[in-house]
Amino acid sequence: MNLQTGTVKKQVITTKTKTPKNKWNLKKNWPLHLLLLPAVIIAIIFQYGPMVGLVMAFQNYKPWLGFINSPWVGLEHFRTMLEYPDAKQVIWNTLVIAVLKIIFQLIVPITFALLLNEVYKMTFKRTVQTIVYLPHFLSWVILGGILIDMLSPEGGLINNILVPLLHIEPIFFLGDNTWFRFVVIVSDIWKEFGFNTIVFLAAITSINPNMYEAALMDGANRWKQTIYITLPAMLPIIIVVGTLSLGGILNAGFDQIFNLYNPLVYETGDIIDTYVYRVGLQNGDFSYATAVGLFRSLISFVLVVVGYWLAYKIAKYRIF
Repeated sequence: MNLQTGTVKKQVITTKTKTPKNKWNLKKNWPLHLLLLPAVIIAIIFQYGPMVGLVMAFQNYKPWLGFINSPWVGLEHFRTMLEYPDAKQVIWNTLVIAVLKIIFQLIVPITFALLLNEVYKMTFKRTVQTIVYLPHFLSWVILGGILIDMLSPEGGLINNILVPLLHIEPIFFLGDNTWFRFVVIVSDIWKEFGFNTIVFLAAITSINPNMYEAALMDGANRWKQTIYITLPAMLPIIIVVGTLSLGGILNAGFDQIFNLYNPLVYETGDIIDTYVYRVGLQNGDFSYATAVGLFRSLISFVLVVVGYWLAYKIAKYRIF
């Protein structure tokens, strides 16, 4: 009995004196941390350093006076933004364009991924997948020039087809408020849906093939297999992509709008980013532009937090 007690005490002592393993192990992994250091420094300089300029949103900033000597005006610029009709229209344009982009950037890639998944010839399937993916790598400077030429009312490819076919007058797609949003949304889908299709195709390929075999044995056709197996299995990734898109709901695409819009379509095409660029850099009203940009960033931050919370609650998705 004593021997057993002594053995137990010895095991307890051994357990207590065992040193816990250092999870971080800095001595061993210091080269990796050193490799990461330049990226951290660059992020601090170019991402966090410019945040000092946010004080301009609460000042009547004058470049020759600097941040210290410029007079403070508190929330005056935010009140002006909420009362100014142009700012309200810009916020509305941003919401409309961004929401429509988010909706169709889910519907179109999901539909295309389901259709592409039904193709059995791998050569054709990969060729189509590559073709629709290529526009993702082109900048909006290039695509903007292509669209301007194609949609021109004088000699543009689209009008050359529509005018004799429908016997209508040439349409100024990029100069008409009725058509501009349509062009923006369709061109954004054309550019990005190939990339999103790959995400949903990856979700489809991860589905257990035995489920399709069991459904086939029960007499389910391809349509029913899609409805009752494929779509439910894709639902978690659809929820994740959709909820994470909430963070960009106030980002309607500066590059795209800037390369396509003009003063004729400010009423329906001017968004927060282009408005900040025009007011801040072109008109020199730095304080007001900073206030509008800060307002956008705060709303986007809240939506990002909500999006990640919804992704975790609904699809159990988390980054950390």
